Amino acid sequence: MASSIAPEEPGGSVATATPDLGFDDHRKSLLQRVQHVLHANPTLGPLAVLVLSVLAFSLVADRFLSAANLGLVLQQVTVIAVLALGQTLIILTAGIDLSVGAIAVFSSVLMANFATKLGMPGLLALILGFVLGAGMGAINGLLVTRLKLPPFIVTLGTLSIFFSLNAVVSRSETIRGSDMPDIMTWTGTTFPIGDFRITYGSIIMLLLFAVFFYVLRDTAWGKHVYATGDDIEAARLAGIRTDRVLFSVYLTAGAIYAIGAWILIGRLASASPNVGVEYNLDTITAVVIGGTSLFGGRGAVIGTLIGALIVGVFRNGLQLSGVDVVWQGFAIGLLVLAAVSIDQWIRKVKA
Repeated sequence: MASSIAPEEPGGSVATATPDLGFDDHRKSLLQRVQHVLHANPTLGPLAVLVLSVLAFSLVADRFLSAANLGLVLQQVTVIAVLALGQTLIILTAGIDLSVGAIAVFSSVLMANFATKLGMPGLLALILGFVLGAGMGAINGLLVTRLKLPPFIVTLGTLSIFFSLNAVVSRSETIRGSDMPDIMTWTGTTFPIGDFRITYGSIIMLLLFAVFFYVLRDTAWGKHVYATGDDIEAARLAGIRTDRVLFSVYLTAGAIYAIGAWILIGRLASASPNVGVEYNLDTITAVVIGGTSLFGGRGAVIGTLIGALIVGVFRNGLQLSGVDVVWQGFAIGLLVLAAVSIDQWIRKVKA
């Protein structure tokens, strides 16, 4: 049997031998493998939750899987999903936007007023609304990049500013869809696909997600967004103009919120200044449940879409099951806490 004692070194000391334990010290446990898989594929977790939720509610509520009900779920999540798309871009840069609801509602009121009070053609009113929505996002971006203010403080301030301006412009009056050009409410029009009914707003939502899925994955701008969110100093040292990236993200998010405002008008068949208070939390919920890290640099827009669908499925399924609305909110809150806890665990992954 060969000796395991190491040879003596020139200085007279004996080198310490590493014993052969007969197994791989770096072998990962099942939990560690799951952690690595979720780190590499952040949408897998939310997708599994969505599938399990659908299966569970289909067993509890007979009507859940009906085409009419599934179409309703998609219609209900469309506005939140679009707004959450813009929120995703900002959270990917390690920021947060509390003004999302204010920008969307104010944009919808401006569009409606342009078309009804100023007599603009519907298309022109929409385009001007999109520009102003992008402008509101740009204001957030300038305050974050030029004054170096925290995104939380900036958007908390503009939340109050935009909601106040919304009340001044609208005079707290709702503008009916019947008073607007048809194009303003077109996004709420449904059409059948078999027994399933879908709105044009939902089609726009899916197209937006497809576009930004490509942009974030396959363009230099998308890679810069991820790099800025992951480590802004490292990104700057690598030659990325991080301030320009951040400004473009807030501007783009504002434009997306304005598109969401158009879809909101179609959904409500009106432009109401009294909605949107819950949109901020709903969008953050969809983003977090969808696997995007609140610390930036990790996540995908497809995960956000799945997250919005999870919230919609939970609320619809619990309602069909006869659960009180208070407990529906309780369940969504638990989902958010679970999602953030899992995100923290996934970020601790070791190579």
